[in-house]
Amino acid sequence: MKFKPLLIVLGEPYSIFSEILFKFYKKESKKIKFPIIVIGSKEILQKQMIKLKYSLPLNEIDENNINLRNLNNNKINIINVNFKFNKVFDKITSKSSSYIYKSFEIAIKILKKKRAIGLINGPISKFHLFKKKFPGVTEYLAKKNNVKNNVTMLIYNKNFSVSPITTHIPLKNVSKLITKKKIIANVNRINHFYISKLKKKPVIAILGLNPHCETTSIYSEEKKIIEPSIKYLKKKKVNISGPFSADTFFFRKNIIKFDVAIGMYHDQVLTPIKTLYNFDAINITIGLSYIRISPDHGTNNKMIGKNKSNANSLICCINFFKKLYENKT
Repeated sequence: MKFKPLLIVLGEPYSIFSEILFKFYKKESKKIKFPIIVIGSKEILQKQMIKLKYSLPLNEIDENNINLRNLNNNKINIINVNFKFNKVFDKITSKSSSYIYKSFEIAIKILKKKRAIGLINGPISKFHLFKKKFPGVTEYLAKKNNVKNNVTMLIYNKNFSVSPITTHIPLKNVSKLITKKKIIANVNRINHFYISKLKKKPVIAILGLNPHCETTSIYSEEKKIIEPSIKYLKKKKVNISGPFSADTFFFRKNIIKFDVAIGMYHDQVLTPIKTLYNFDAINITIGLSYIRISPDHGTNNKMIGKNKSNANSLICCINFFKKLYENKT
């Protein structure tokens, strides 16, 4: 294969991700031209495969000697990371933390050498893995990529996408962290991403913070921060409008007019997009030196081992890379 590989970090071993991965390989993997390399425990993947009654061949490869000629997607190409476990499926604890960090470190090393086209990561438990070090994987990868505070979360669907200005923080802290600088930087990153990667100039909506974009207090985030940000961006020829009230914005007659809606906090925009598109949305980190995507679901520990999880979000992640890179040939 002449394409650089796509890396997939398995993440938390006690999640639904292995099941979703097996479903992808069973039905979709042969449609993908570029090779895929999974990074994680070969042993637990094999045990979970048996438990879930899948039969897929594995091809262990050396992280320091990746030979593209020997890679194809008829097998699960895997860089093995040792993980000691007692049960095939278990409750999530901090015992998997060093294993997950090691998996990410291998991926980051390969990406820094520009030997892969990008990264997909399976879900992790933020509480057990990061504790209070990082709010989430987005911020962890930003620190490792030396672009702390310069990344944007985009929840992407081909029809309509959303982005929160603040991400994994308590609601009580949101208003303190909304600034003109942050809004302008996030909008510019999204605008550039659409133009450079998706070959279209996006139509962007921005939401207010307060109910109906109003407040009875003297200080209004809409008047002091959001509206001046929109005014500045319009002068820079960004196709943006707002602020819109979040309670009525997500009617279908409204969202068909826009490519992206930017909200002030996580659940303001992630709740409606998941309601609209279920598993047909993916989490893209914009601002890294590579493209990182994750399926838009968590570990879902209660569902592990049941073989009932939907693989669409992972398939959408891989198909996004397919759209970006296979069209180049």
